[in-house]
Formats: sequence, structure tokens, C-alpha cells
Amino acid sequence: MRKSINIYVFYIIMFILMLAAVVSAQNQLTVPQISQKASVSQTIGLTDITINYHGPKVNGRDIWGKLVPYNEVWRGGANENTTITFTDPVKIEGKDIPAGTYGLHFIPSENEWTVIFNKNNWAWGSFNYDQKDDQLRVKVKPVSDDFQEWLSYSFDNPNENSVDAVLRWEKLKVPIHIDLDVHELAIGHMKKELDNLPGFSWQGWNQIASYALMNNTHRDDAMKWIDKSLSLNKNFTNQMTKAGLLEASGKTAESDELKSSVLNTATEAEMNTYGYQLLQIGKDDEAIQIFTKNTKDHPDSWNVWDSLGEAYGIKGDKDLAVKYYSKAYDMAPDNQKSRIKGLLKNLGKDI
Repeated sequence: MRKSINIYVFYIIMFILMLAAVVSAQNQLTVPQISQKASVSQTIGLTDITINYHGPKVNGRDIWGKLVPYNEVWRGGANENTTITFTDPVKIEGKDIPAGTYGLHFIPSENEWTVIFNKNNWAWGSFNYDQKDDQLRVKVKPVSDDFQEWLSYSFDNPNENSVDAVLRWEKLKVPIHIDLDVHELAIGHMKKELDNLPGFSWQGWNQIASYALMNNTHRDDAMKWIDKSLSLNKNFTNQMTKAGLLEASGKTAESDELKSSVLNTATEAEMNTYGYQLLQIGKDDEAIQIFTKNTKDHPDSWNVWDSLGEAYGIKGDKDLAVKYYSKAYDMAPDNQKSRIKGLLKNLGKDI
């Protein structure tokens, strides 16, 4: 009898202890973390790159080789994993890495650091780090920098195809170079989109062909894409894209013949749009020819004179830019006059 009572008492005590633990947990208040949580992102082309981390303070401590030992795996921050996410495949220091989210770890040393991208992105720091889960390791050089109290990450030197992810703390920065094939990735994104609703309209096929033309890529595919667009709806826009592709392929006579027939039937708006497309790819003189033709065909339109003024401004001919902007100003509606007046002022002409 006594034994069964003891067991009964034991279970009561255990229940009370468990209940107390639950109540205690429920009564815990949220307080600020010592190492602040942060996130930085950068978009290159269509690719998003994001680093999530907790940044500790120096707080008067010796950091490198002491608080952060040399030649040991370090989490690159505080608390749970520092992570880095790529929405597309990229190259890190020239080496390929697939799209995904990775635990970001480092092995610091005095003259060279190992940067680790580990497939375990959910762990608490580097305590459960396992090298067999590494997706990639690269070597980088640390660089002396101005003192920084809080550890941080940033994206430096962004351009069309690359960016540097940079760790800064104490008197050190560690840059990690990231490269992307932006045009290839953009074409890949557009091809996927064309498998959906955009693939049923001429605009999507023209857009991917035009992108390939302007960026000198996928030329053979571009001709197939533009022919698909033409089969859905032949119009000024996609015919001019095809003319550009023919010219880029060395088929000048075919290109000129197509351009001539299309330009003779173009509307004011179509001509204007085509002129700006030429400006976008650096063909200023051809754009000026198109805009000039538009002023002859539509002399009563303020917009054609405005476009011609802009083209001469881009070309660097200040006098002609002023001349045609002034003509546009005299004809423009009230809601456009302030903008054109500002452009003229920038060119040294007060109205």
C-alpha cells in the first residue's frame, strides 16, 4: 500500500513541476537581443541576394584570433545561422553555386579566410556544423578597414553582372565576389513565363526577341521567337524587331526592305516608340532620322518636336536641342510646359 502511495505522490510532484515549467515559460517577456537582428538584400538583374544575420558588438574585446579563433569554423555573426539566399544560380569567386538558402560560415586566419556555404541553413550557429553538408568553399582575402563597433553585412560595388557581399567588423572587412550571367538568367525567366499566359500573345514573343537583339544573345532563338510573334499578330513593332535581327545577322538588304515597307505605314506613336528604341541601343543618328520624319509627317504634334529635341540633347547638340524643345514648348499643353521649361533651363535657355 505504501509503495503505491509513493508512486502516486511521485506523479503528482512531476505534474506540478511540469505545470510550473509551462507557466514559467508562458510568463517570460520578450526583451531586446544583445546582438541585433538584421537583413540586407541586393537585386542584380532579376536575381535577389539576401543575407540574414545577428550583429554582435566589439564591446572592447579582442576579436580576431581571440573572441573569434583562427582556423576554426565561425558562424559569421551571433545566435542562429547567418544565412545567404540566391534566387538564381550564381558564381562565388568564380565557382558555381545553385539557387537556394545556405548557412554562411567562415574559417578566419590572419591572411586568408575560407568562406563556407553549407546546406544546413536552420542550425544554431556553427555548433552543429558538418562539412559533409557543404555546397561550396572559397578562399578570400581580408582587408584592413575603419573601425566598426557592430558586425554588419553590405552589398558593395553593384553593377550589371556582379556585386560584392562584404562582412565588416572591428577593423576588418571581408569581401566575397558574386557574379551572375544576367542576360542568360533573364532569357531563362522569360522562357518560363512564355510557357504561361504571355505565350499566347505576340507581345511576349516580341519582348524576348527584342531583349536578345539589344543584348546580343541567343540570336538563332530570337529569329524563331520573332517569327512566332509575327504569326500571332503582324504589326509595326514586331516587324521592326525582325528588321533589327536581320541587320544584326548581316542580312542588310532584307532588313532595309522590311524597314522601308513598315515605316511607310507607321503611325506617329509607332515611329516615336521606334526612335526611342534606337536611342536606347546608342543609334542616335538613326533615331534623329526617325524623329525628323515624324515631324514632317505630323508637324502639328508637340510631342514629335519634344522627342527630336531630346534626341539632339542626348547626341550633345545643345543648339538644336534648344531649338526643338522651344518649338515643342510653344505647342505643348499646359501640363507639359513646366517639364519642357525645366529641360530648356538645364540647357541654358530661360523662357
